[in-house]
This record gives sequence, C-alpha cells and structure tokens, in this order.
Amino acid sequence: MTPRQLFLIVFIEGFCSLGAEVLALRQLIPHVGSSIVVTAPTIGFFLLALALGYASGGRIAADFSRVVARNFLISAFLAAVGLAGNTVDAIFAHLPPPVFAYAVFIGGVLCPLAWLLGQTVPALTNLMRHERAGEKAGFALYWSTLGSFLGSVSLSLVVMQWLGVSAAVVLVALLLFAGVVLLQGMRPRALALVAAGVAATFAANQRLWVVGETAYASYAVEPVKLAEAVDARAFKVNNSVSSLIDESSPPLYARYIRRMRQILLDELAFSGREVLVLGAGGFTLSHDEPKNRYTYVDIDPAIRELAERHFLKGTANGEFVADDARRYVKATERRFDAVVVDVYTARMSIPAHLVTREFWETSKRALKPDGVMLANLILDGRLATPYARNLLATIESVYGRCGVDVLHRGQAASNVVVACYNGPAPARAAIYRDEHNPADTDVIRAH
Repeated sequence: MTPRQLFLIVFIEGFCSLGAEVLALRQLIPHVGSSIVVTAPTIGFFLLALALGYASGGRIAADFSRVVARNFLISAFLAAVGLAGNTVDAIFAHLPPPVFAYAVFIGGVLCPLAWLLGQTVPALTNLMRHERAGEKAGFALYWSTLGSFLGSVSLSLVVMQWLGVSAAVVLVALLLFAGVVLLQGMRPRALALVAAGVAATFAANQRLWVVGETAYASYAVEPVKLAEAVDARAFKVNNSVSSLIDESSPPLYARYIRRMRQILLDELAFSGREVLVLGAGGFTLSHDEPKNRYTYVDIDPAIRELAERHFLKGTANGEFVADDARRYVKATERRFDAVVVDVYTARMSIPAHLVTREFWETSKRALKPDGVMLANLILDGRLATPYARNLLATIESVYGRCGVDVLHRGQAASNVVVACYNGPAPARAAIYRDEHNPADTDVIRAH
C-alpha cells in the first residue's frame, strides 16, 4: 500500500470511530436523555474500548492489512445495523429496564466497534516507511485525530442537521466499507461482502415512520384513537407524544395544553398579552388563539417547518426563535406576561441545565412584575419520588408557593402543571404547632 492509502485508512478510522460515538450519544437521547450521567459513562466506555483496541492492535504480528480489513468490515456492519435508529428503538422497547438496554447497546454495539477500530493505528504503523518509530506514530496519530475532529464536527453540524441522523449512520458505514475495498482491493469475496453490507446499511436505516430527523430529535406524526376526538393525530418527538390535535371544532388538544389555555385565557383572562413558550412541541398552545402574542423558543431550527407541514397542516401562530431556552431567557431584553416552560427532549427527560435553581431564576427575569410562569412537568402521580419533590422544591425556592395540578393522579407518570407568580423572594415558612400557633393572626394579616 502507498503511504497515501495508509494515511487515508487511518483517517477513515478516526472519522468513523468518533462519528460512532457521536451517533451513539444522539441515538440514546430519546431513551435515556442527554444528561451528564448518560454522556460521561458513554464516553468513558468508548475510550476504554478504544484503549483496549490500541493494546490489541499492538500485539498483531502479521497480515496487518488483512486484519484491519476484517475489523473494518465487522465495524461497518455494527455501525450500519447497531447504530440505526430502528435497532436502538427495538433494544429499548424489548429489553427493559432502560439501564439493561443501555448496557446491551454499549456492550454489544459501541464498545466492540471502538475496540475493532482502535487496532488500526498500531497495526498499520508497521507498514509505514519512516526512519523513526516516533515519526510513524506521529503521522498516524495526526491523520487519525484529524479524522476524529472532522467526523465529530461534520456529522453533528452538517450531516445530521441537513440530512438527518440515519444519513450520518449510512455515511459512517459506507466509509468503513470503502476502507475494506482500499485494504483488500478488488477481490471478489471482499466485494461481495461489501455489496451485502451496503444493502444491509440502507435496509436497516429506512426510517419510514419519521417525518423529520435532525441532530436534536426525530419527529413523527401518527393517528391516535381517543373517545372524544375526531381523527386525532399525535406529534411525536424522540418517540414520545409531544402534542395532540384533532379535526373537531374547536380542536381537541393534549390535556396539559387544555389546562394551560384554561389558566391563561379563562382564569387570568389574558388578552393582548405577550406569552413566551420555551419548547415548541406542536405549537398547539397558540393554535386558533388570536387574543395574545406568542413567542416560541426551541433549540431545533427545523421543528416549526415540520410541525406546520405534517402536524398542524397550516401556519403556526406566533414568532419562532431557534435557540437554547436558558440562553434565550438570559440574553433577552424582552419581558413577558407569561413564560411557559415545556422543554422535554423525551417523555421523561428535561435537559439537566433546565431544572436548576439558576434556570428558574433566569426564567423569572424574563417576566413582567405581575407575570406568571407555567411549567409542564412529567412526574409520578403522587409526587412522592425524590425527583418530583426536589424539582418542585427547586421551583418554589425561586417563585414561592406555586399551584400544582396533577392531571393523571391514577397513573405512574402524570403531566403536572405548575403555576407560579412573579414577585419578591419567598420568605421562610413557619410550622404551626400547638405550643406556638399564630394561624389566626396570619389569617388577619392575609386580608
């Protein structure tokens, strides 16, 4: 092999190994979220498998090109099928609980792929014609790391954004199959395996149910049957129902949207007000609602066009800003009569930086002095888990006592609508006791 061919193989290894890691993190979002407790172990296991691959590659003593070609072929099949969205969905659907499914995905797909590709640099270094070992290793690591850089940047910022996640999986697999051809030449057996692999790649990555797929989420619109609805359809984000609408007049929306509209339009009698909505979903909060002015903020620039074309079947009512919710409320100079927080990336997953006290303080900054904050949370119906208790306590540490509506009390997981008013920092609460009970005087003071 020529030096250019060797360095091209090493470049493909770097591109595809880091690309596989980026894809794994993206495919896990709908199922386990994107918090640090998910991303850090995933990166850690990937690096461990890569390190073990380096050690294994250093022990290869002969047939360097053949061994690397075999590794590329197996890795290509692992990437094509194992990283496909359909496969990841099936793993988490059929291998509960999520922790076990996560272990199967990491141990059965990502780590073997990293281990196989990690053998490339130490194996092919034996074929490089440089006078010093350090020079060989330096050039090999340069091209591998350059591939890793371009893989992570181009897949996340270009391919996923414009063509979708499935296209990124296909690209990684095709590059690995191209590496097999570079290593093995035009041998009939190798070409037959590559042809079968290419066919499997496209078959495994047919996301027929998806209406859109970006670096942030996969979107689908599916019909649903509801007793009181007429031809209802659901807008799904990362496999989770985000919004509902039907063909009745007026349309039927998801229950939490109906409750929020009731609070804003009926109980607070909003008219001519400014409403900020963090997390666009299906844009149903403002659907057929001409009384107020709505501004939606969502991190995915593609969500509005997808919702309008496939879900609303019309133009969404309101202004749309593509930005991170926390960054927007921190930077904006606008003040709103209401801030609605509905920022789920999956059914049970709010990004971790959007549940902290600092975020709720920043959301309060975007409110007018008499403004109201509404939040849609998914918690246990009894509000008994540590997550439910701690999240509600965090919100109330900023806003003071809030109204809490549990919409599905008999279910293990329920939409919980929290309503809070802007105002001064809450005072420390006192406990009424038989020995010291100022309840009567507090009632008088309240009036």
